[in-house]
Amino acid sequence: MTPLGREIRELIAAEGPIPVSRYMALCLGHPQHGYYMTRDPIGLAGDFVTAPEISQMFGELVGLWAAQAWIDLGRPSPFALVELGPGRGTLMADALRAAKVAPGFLEAAAVHLVETSPVLRERQRATLAAPPATLSGGVHWHAQLDAVPDLPLIALANEFFDALPVRQMVRDRGTWRERLVGLDAAGALAFGLAPDADPSITWQAPEGAVLELAAAGAAVMGALAGRIVAAGGAALAIDYGHARTGFADTLQAIRRHAFADPLVDPGEADVTAHVDFAQLAAAARGAGARVFGPATQGAFLRALGIEARARALASRASATQSEEIGAALVRLTGDRDADMGVLFKALAVAHPRLSACAGFIEDEGPC
Repeated sequence: MTPLGREIRELIAAEGPIPVSRYMALCLGHPQHGYYMTRDPIGLAGDFVTAPEISQMFGELVGLWAAQAWIDLGRPSPFALVELGPGRGTLMADALRAAKVAPGFLEAAAVHLVETSPVLRERQRATLAAPPATLSGGVHWHAQLDAVPDLPLIALANEFFDALPVRQMVRDRGTWRERLVGLDAAGALAFGLAPDADPSITWQAPEGAVLELAAAGAAVMGALAGRIVAAGGAALAIDYGHARTGFADTLQAIRRHAFADPLVDPGEADVTAHVDFAQLAAAARGAGARVFGPATQGAFLRALGIEARARALASRASATQSEEIGAALVRLTGDRDADMGVLFKALAVAHPRLSACAGFIEDEGPC
């Protein structure tokens, strides 16, 4: 039994079953035993690999997207270049290198990284120890978005929203009841349902359907969009998920690059849920922002020129390196249902005056 598993069992024994959302929050963010508080989980030696670690092309194109958004917004200076959940800092390092092509971008920018993990903060400090000399505003860390200075901002969020807690509601005998985590007869963690129905949910669905409510993600997106509307800016979110709200149980745990039981060994696996981009878009529009997408990651990266970038890199690479570049391109943009190019989506949020957005064919059009 893990230390966090023991603590959660004691909590349930004392207070009763807890919502899935609280369980997720404890698994990932418990101050002493939370998954992200105790390790660097990224890479072959960890539990999963993210797009920036697959190829420099990903971060470079995101950096060019940020530079183009800054130009389209009228080149605000100064401005905050924000990343939510920056991982190892790889995406930001690649983005800053690519964004140098936009005159004045780095001179106007200050980098603000929103990160709660002390382990990952140290990894980010190492990655960004030598930022571009023209980055006049430096690199800063914050635990929450609201600590970022009140400036025009361009925000990036790659695989951030999937780690925010979701509530799970289950259709049971014509009503919706919340899924809880409790204890079975043997004292092991087990799923159950709240005894009382939630009359505020009016969706019609078949028996047993699961509806996931991403209140935490919507709150962050609403706050981000509110800042964008008030001070100017744009935000890009890339994550795995679905373009339209539907009924599915997407709660999952990843450990050592394989799926695991989310109720086994709390604190030792990455517990996430697929992102509902329709809920994020609704939160952004509710704050007055303009929404572009979602588009599939493959379509978004191709629109930004990833194929041309791959050819340019391959032209001066060894045969082995060229094969690796081609494999990374396929991995990032593959068009089968289970490929990253389809499973992952991109959504942009911007100030209402922004009439176009790089990488998106049209605004407010689900993929």
